[in-house]
Amino acid sequence: MPDTLTDTAVDVAGLTVRFRSKRSSTTALDDVSLRVEPGAFISIVGPSGCGKSTLLKVIAGLVAPTTGSVSLLGEPVTGPMRTIGFAFQRAALLEWRGVRKNILLQAEMRGMNKARAGVRADALIELTGLSGFEEALPHELSGGMQQRVALCRALLHEPPVLLMDEPFGALDALTREQLNAELNRIWRETGTTILLVTHSIAEAVFLGTRVVVMSPRPGRLVRSLDVDLPAARDYAQVMTDPTFGTLTRQIRELLGSAESH
Repeated sequence: MPDTLTDTAVDVAGLTVRFRSKRSSTTALDDVSLRVEPGAFISIVGPSGCGKSTLLKVIAGLVAPTTGSVSLLGEPVTGPMRTIGFAFQRAALLEWRGVRKNILLQAEMRGMNKARAGVRADALIELTGLSGFEEALPHELSGGMQQRVALCRALLHEPPVLLMDEPFGALDALTREQLNAELNRIWRETGTTILLVTHSIAEAVFLGTRVVVMSPRPGRLVRSLDVDLPAARDYAQVMTDPTFGTLTRQIRELLGSAESH
């Protein structure tokens, strides 16, 4: 369960990231500061190549800052953070392992107690509607079901913070909406702090408690918008809520303004 001993789950302060080669230097992120409270759902939107994925990788400890700092639950991020969960655009399941064994791969890699991990896996399988498919191989599953398995795997060790990089980007619109609703329910039931990178403005608003808008490269934080919608969200209700329409228009305008500078 999330850590309740600190009032900040993620703290990014003055973050700049430059990638250097022998011939050139590229600034991916420039002076980005972002504070995330425990239990929040932060959606991050911005043009392609603006450093959204790089930001997640820095928080995860997979990319080092050039300047600035990042802390997770009050602890400085100085290398790969084993406590977090990470869900990618591709499910990346092992083709020869069934659903339950793919989820339990996380336990094997972390040396978790087998019995406890098994109980946790079964609970997640039920939570995500995968009951009855425990032995199914990846090729027997739809794209949406594969992403559910990947989400279960990322949540197996009960991470206080879950980073998601376009996890539903390759799915059709209807499946994506269904998984958005499912993710909203899982977030509410687990209390996990989530940071989601997405190119979908509608998805960002539907899922987020806050939407962070970034500029073109070098990525800067243009604005942070609070999402004043109920925690439990139904697509039909949210899409017709005036708040949803206002926020999506604001974000489009911000992105258009950022791209013109």
